[in-house]
Amino acid sequence: MIQLKALIFDVDGTLAETEKDGHRIAFNRAFAEADLNWYWSESLYGELLEISGGKERISYYLQQYQPDIKENSETLIPQLHQAKTTHYRQLLSSGEIQLRQGVKRLIEEAYQEGIRLAIATTSALPNALALLEKHLNPNWFEVIAAGDIVANKKPAPDIYNYVLDKMNLPPEECLVFEDSFHGLQAAYQANLKTVITIHDYTKEQDFSLASLVLNHLGEPNNAFTLIQGEIKNKNYFDLELAKHLI
Repeated sequence: MIQLKALIFDVDGTLAETEKDGHRIAFNRAFAEADLNWYWSESLYGELLEISGGKERISYYLQQYQPDIKENSETLIPQLHQAKTTHYRQLLSSGEIQLRQGVKRLIEEAYQEGIRLAIATTSALPNALALLEKHLNPNWFEVIAAGDIVANKKPAPDIYNYVLDKMNLPPEECLVFEDSFHGLQAAYQANLKTVITIHDYTKEQDFSLASLVLNHLGEPNNAFTLIQGEIKNKNYFDLELAKHLI
């Protein structure tokens, strides 16, 4: 009989709604600091989220919206991304970015029950660590795979294959938590079952390959909304439900 051994979490949009009110704001502050008259609106940022990775997002924006800027892009992109990371960590440390419903409760339950924990994200390692340090305990996570640790970012499965290899676990003993189509594709290609918690940027995406789709993980006093999948007698996500999905 297959038993649940590990929970693997994406970060941005999954642990916290970091995109609209975190990364987007940090990017805009970095642009202003560099005396660039660029501004990423909420709608534009939704488009840019189709590109995985911060540096890759800036590069795409340059190609599509600032094609006249040719010189120094190789140095400009990493400089902007580093400045953005600094601003993002300031937003985190101020407490402006909170965990999503049910995240802390589920992770604490898993840790206490001896379920192994890991992170698999395209977010830069300092950003992922800053969120974990603010709201959780980074030491609870056996593997924190982030940023450029693998060659190909989501929707490629590389990051999940890396985590599975480091944990020495088969995919059928793990459950992934994601928020986006790209994340789901990455997990699916690594033969992992996935729970999706949608948000404004991803609610219209195709999650037909997911084991379960919810609006959030829920709390005992704040039930989730079931969007896809079958659940009986549950209004918040806990380890019992995770084991059932495996």
